Amino acid sequence: MLLNVSYNRSEITQKIDREVGKPFTLKERWAMGGIGSPKLFITAASIEIRNLLLLDNNIDCCNIELRPKGIIVGFRSLLDSYALIIPFYKLAIYKGAPAVYSIYRDNHFVKVKSDTKAVQKFFRKVLDYKTDQKPTSIEDL
Repeated sequence: MLLNVSYNRSEITQKIDREVGKPFTLKERWAMGGIGSPKLFITAASIEIRNLLLLDNNIDCCNIELRPKGIIVGFRSLLDSYALIIPFYKLAIYKGAPAVYSIYRDNHFVKVKSDTKAVQKFFRKVLDYKTDQKPTSIEDL
């Protein structure tokens, strides 16, 4: 779900909290070693996101916030802030090209550069947390 989060509206906040959970507490953030990604440079995006990014001449960049039930990919276009809300059950992360991670949700996607160790470490954290949140499968019992 792609949302304009420029203004603090309670219905948008409730929609985000239902989809990916409320933000982690300060204690949980400290224990996890942080929940935010470094600055990520966008190399490609789905058509709806690309149309938003083309409105201004700034460098296309985003950040990712980890939530209890998913992630939020945030980016800016002109003076507005947008968020791509992705619950874990719809999240797909691929590492295609040598330094590019692809983040998918249904018909939306964002491809970002992963040229630093910090970016790779963050994606490892997201994938590990997603794996930990999976329900126990029947084969494991």
